[in-house]
Amino acid sequence: MPEYHPPLGNRSILRLDFNENTLGCSPAVIRAIQSLTAEELTRYPERGPVEELAAHHLGLKPEQVILTNGVDEAIHILCQAFLDAGDELLLPVPTYTMYEIYASSTDAQVVRVQADADFAFPFERLLAAITPRTKIIAIANPNSPTGSVCTREQILQIVQVAPQAVVLVDEAYFHFHGETVMDLAGKIPNLIVARTFSKAYGLAGLRIGLLAGPESLLRWTRRVLSPYSVNSVALAALTAALKDHSYLDWYVAEIKGARARFLDDLTRIGLHFWPTEANFVLVRIGARHKEFCAAMRGRGILVRDRSADPGCDGLVRVTIGSRGQMEQAAAAISEFLRSGGQSA
Repeated sequence: MPEYHPPLGNRSILRLDFNENTLGCSPAVIRAIQSLTAEELTRYPERGPVEELAAHHLGLKPEQVILTNGVDEAIHILCQAFLDAGDELLLPVPTYTMYEIYASSTDAQVVRVQADADFAFPFERLLAAITPRTKIIAIANPNSPTGSVCTREQILQIVQVAPQAVVLVDEAYFHFHGETVMDLAGKIPNLIVARTFSKAYGLAGLRIGLLAGPESLLRWTRRVLSPYSVNSVALAALTAALKDHSYLDWYVAEIKGARARFLDDLTRIGLHFWPTEANFVLVRIGARHKEFCAAMRGRGILVRDRSADPGCDGLVRVTIGSRGQMEQAAAAISEFLRSGGQSA
């Protein structure tokens, strides 16, 4: 089983390395947390009422929604529920590392489908890789670290070609893209959709995510789900966050505006990058990628070296923050290149 070692040390500077909300959560969330009483914290958490609220928010029935300890737990329980010896997890790569890590904790095999150099979703190659042993297909949409997307039509064809498999569509970055298949959750028997509240909602420190799908599938995941994995503070925070539509709309608009401006800056600077529908962009730095990341840290900005990912040698991922933060990042990149750092 491979290990995951996030570089979390000394992250007090501008954090453009983990695709987090860099501006903070809704003020309503802070008020909700501050209003918690000591008595409330002595009781085991009850996720049911908040699952009902989340289901209503998504236009679903409560039994079609499960709240989890981040999407990481969601991936974990799906692998535990649906992967046995001889089964396969089908995984387009490069993508989020935890799919493979959690699948490797079972007796199943991971089948990787490599994207081409343009990092477009490898649709035809993935269809060709589906076999009777395929039991989970994991699709991050938009994908990390590339920012590419799988279209609704492609997803619909995948679920039809692989009726024996659970097709997980992980919409962690949905808010920055706007396209979703959440409306199909509960209507297609082998489709499960995941969402996180770590990104746009700014609740990464509280670890809360969501699975949505048909009750016939979710009842199996509930069997391997810890009944108290989502804590009371997270549940109170999510309740407030889901009700503050104006904050979410403001934050998403700010990030989309900053993303457009930053991509223009990268074009002006002369760095190659890949089209993105998420709150990050993958940039080609070349052989000096480690030096670049160190130089950015020295200038007070953290970015994520993705060179170890399949097909990503020399590539660095930069999270999109506010307009002001991205102006700071563009200036730091320009300074690095002027000082002798060269992209390739």
